[in-house]
Amino acid sequence: MSQRFWSDLTRELSPYVPGEQPKHPSLLKLNTNESPYPPSDAVLAAVASVSGDDVLRYPDPGAAELRGAISDFCGLKPEQVFVGNGSDEVLAHVFMGLLKHERPLLYPDICYSFYPVWCELHRVTAERVPLRDDFRIAVDDYRPDAAAVILPNPNAPTGLALELGDIERLLQASADRLIVVDEAYIDFGAQSAVPLIERYDNLLVVQTLSKSRALAGMRIGMAMGHPDLIEGLERIKDSFNSYPLDIAAQRAGVAAMGDRAWYEETRSQVMASRDALTGELQSRGFEVLPSAANFVFARHKSAPGKAIFDGLRERGVIVRRWDKPRIEDFLRISVGTDAQCKRLLAELDDILGEVL
Repeated sequence: MSQRFWSDLTRELSPYVPGEQPKHPSLLKLNTNESPYPPSDAVLAAVASVSGDDVLRYPDPGAAELRGAISDFCGLKPEQVFVGNGSDEVLAHVFMGLLKHERPLLYPDICYSFYPVWCELHRVTAERVPLRDDFRIAVDDYRPDAAAVILPNPNAPTGLALELGDIERLLQASADRLIVVDEAYIDFGAQSAVPLIERYDNLLVVQTLSKSRALAGMRIGMAMGHPDLIEGLERIKDSFNSYPLDIAAQRAGVAAMGDRAWYEETRSQVMASRDALTGELQSRGFEVLPSAANFVFARHKSAPGKAIFDGLRERGVIVRRWDKPRIEDFLRISVGTDAQCKRLLAELDDILGEVL
């Protein structure tokens, strides 16, 4: 009966459903694209350095040191960087503060499934643009009279990436249209749009430290763009929560951005494992879309996706599947360590022996 206190908006919402986070000692969890490797020793030392005096005081609301570390890494100025409690919070501020206009927002029909939730929550007028038959984003399909475009690059869940020239064509097509590029998986083989920021004031790039820096549990995201765009996001943040990043997260983020050797080594390992896994899946009859992310998107040519998904789950291996048109037979599989990928393949061999 207490639902009687819900607002109309609360009743109308269809919340985002995150990937499962079950706990079991023998579980192989390949469903949420977390790093298979722990964060760098520098990050762990930074977190351990947090004292009681640090915890009893509010953190720096502007996260100046973290913004400086990000701007140094990306070749930007601190005033071109915004940070938030994970890229999901950053994106929520983007939808609220930069994408709500009379003209529609455009985004792909198969992409990050939080986008329609934010549109509903913030009353953003939006239209979905179908992917091409090969599941690729065609930038020429995004008409220039829209208020804005948001594109995940690489796309999720497909893993397919756009060329930097495609992003630049979008930016040049209309200076009055904001282009938001969601680069959660950019560090695994795609071209970042960050170098275009100095030339285009209608570009905003969003990234996260959850994937390539192994900080999913710390919740650190950032947006990068013209200072006027960053100021708009700061106005939203300071009207919502002026202290979004705690002291441990800020120190972890600074350390992560500074440990370039760990970053280069682990992302290279993930990309090598991804490419090896792709070949192994293809040899077993899977179609695997060319991935520039830390996951693969694959469907078997003969076995239904749900049967494989259920079989893996019964064997303690969790991957991601969507019961949606065009992709119901695809599985999104996070790239694990080589040992984890070996176990996945062994379980798949058993399942395919049963269902084929």
